[in-house]
Amino acid sequence: MRYGVNLLNFGSGTTPQTLTRQATDARDLGYTFAMISDHIAVTPDVHGVYPAPFYDQFLLAAHLAGRVPGLRLGTTITVIPYRHPLQTARLAANIDQLNGDSGFILGAGVGWSAAEYETLGIPFRERGAITDEYLAAIRAAWTEETTSFQGRYVSYEGVHTAPAPAAHLPVWVGGNSPAAQRRAARLGEGWHPFMPTLEGLRAALPLIAREAEAAGRPAPALVPRLQLRLAPQPDTAERPLGHGSADQLRGDLEHLAELGATDVLLDTYPGTPGERGTAEDDRRVLELVAEKVIDLATGDVR
Repeated sequence: MRYGVNLLNFGSGTTPQTLTRQATDARDLGYTFAMISDHIAVTPDVHGVYPAPFYDQFLLAAHLAGRVPGLRLGTTITVIPYRHPLQTARLAANIDQLNGDSGFILGAGVGWSAAEYETLGIPFRERGAITDEYLAAIRAAWTEETTSFQGRYVSYEGVHTAPAPAAHLPVWVGGNSPAAQRRAARLGEGWHPFMPTLEGLRAALPLIAREAEAAGRPAPALVPRLQLRLAPQPDTAERPLGHGSADQLRGDLEHLAELGATDVLLDTYPGTPGERGTAEDDRRVLELVAEKVIDLATGDVR
């Protein structure tokens, strides 16, 4: 398996310098990719979890592409309804070109903040349908030099889309819900659940495979995002993957390998600003994982 790091692009003390340091540390420790979160309107509910300043994921990825060579970049996730699909397609393809041989991954999801949707003037209740339509339009823009699209939410004719992505640009569909699983099967190269449980994965993967087969597509890869909450003592059996002792994390990664996971994104953010440590704390956690749990040179669990 390949391992990546969630870059924390928000919160007090976050600057261009600290963001570049996060990415450089990840690469130098041996992690192969880094992904970035998405919010446009930092409404009060968003601010309570992901406080300002909040750096734009695409601009930050372009910034890092020129400063941290050798690190694949991506989004975890892009809230697809927030931007016109032609804009998202162009941003992702441009960064894929700018990042040389390392490339880009478009994480795709529907988001969760009704207040942010309202601020942006986008119907929250229709976010799933919008996402499905926009993803179809994004894929068309990547493969057609001149693209046209007629849908419920967007319509256009004869739009030039170059440059195309430098290589195959994968879509990782985020979300744990049945709707997200179906979307991953129909529209993604990867299913990107957050804080999954082993039982949840074992139940979902056969359903996703059947949905993909019905759509005439290969099943998407399992590419989960784990919240790291390492502790000296083991956590309960009902914990999300990534919580507990180093031995439990080793076991989690071994189970993911058995389930066929190809990539695992590690997230050091505890979920609330009050629990967040310093950048050095985050680095120490990632160093510990690299030294004690994963051989990043081979991808094997130690």
